[in-house]
Amino acid sequence: MNFISKLANKLKSKTKTYYFVPIIFSGLAVLFIASNLFFISNPAQNSDDNLSQSYKIISPEIPTDIELFGEKVPIDNFEVYERIDREVLVNTYFHSATILAIKRANRWFPVIEPILKQNNIPEDFKYLAVAESNLDNVISSAGATGFWQFIKSAATKHGLEVNDEVDERYNVEKSTQAACDYLKESFSKFGNWTMSAASYNAGINGIEKWSALQKTKSYYNLVLQQETSRYVPRIIALKLILENPKQFGFDIDEKKLYVQLKYKEVDLKTEVKDFADYAASLEINYKTLKLYNPWLRDTFLKNKTGKTYKIKLPVEGSINLINE
Repeated sequence: MNFISKLANKLKSKTKTYYFVPIIFSGLAVLFIASNLFFISNPAQNSDDNLSQSYKIISPEIPTDIELFGEKVPIDNFEVYERIDREVLVNTYFHSATILAIKRANRWFPVIEPILKQNNIPEDFKYLAVAESNLDNVISSAGATGFWQFIKSAATKHGLEVNDEVDERYNVEKSTQAACDYLKESFSKFGNWTMSAASYNAGINGIEKWSALQKTKSYYNLVLQQETSRYVPRIIALKLILENPKQFGFDIDEKKLYVQLKYKEVDLKTEVKDFADYAASLEINYKTLKLYNPWLRDTFLKNKTGKTYKIKLPVEGSINLINE
């Protein structure tokens, strides 16, 4: 900087102006940046040139024989293969969402699987819940809610209570049963589970319409809008990854999987004026009550009909309560 200052002073004394000073500084700055970019971009100067040997981005192998819902997937058709390949790539490299799905599956699949079995619904439909919500009680822009993403009209049609105080779309067990009822209705229309899965996205009427217009009974032959076209391949991709996570690069220690909730149930038949006080009477706090019973949507419950609700409470010692 001493050399630059002397040069600037000389120019200043000769020209009696400051016009050349910013030009010189700008030129030197450009040279400095350019020289650094050269060293960064020049592999010979890069101390991390071995990175490519330790980290590789690959296209995961797709099995040549795939079944979904007990039905064969026509993977030998290149267009079907490419749709599945796309979803495998998207979900393999969408690391955070897929890791969360793997962790949550350890908690929620044991809840969902027995209900599917009781209803004679193929177990693979648990991956539909992953495709819908990533096993989280989310709300879509269209108002679809919960693990199974029911809109209000469909939820009430299939027996779920939905109002300002209670919303059973947030109850995993009850919403899974409602999903089973929907899928059985859909299966009775189409006679195969893949079309039933597609109808979960596009609606029974929508799939019936496109099936009739295109004169096909196979989902894989239907020309559909993009979301439904990608829907079943996404379920397939999630099944492949969650069944064999290490094969797709997800090396998750079992100790880091989310544990199942251990709980007991008590009956609630009366009005509750304040759930914070109610929770305290049960020796838990309000947040814990809502954690185990997210379908309770307000701080009170009028319960004018005297309906019996099952309230989940954590088994003693299964959660560290924050008491302040």
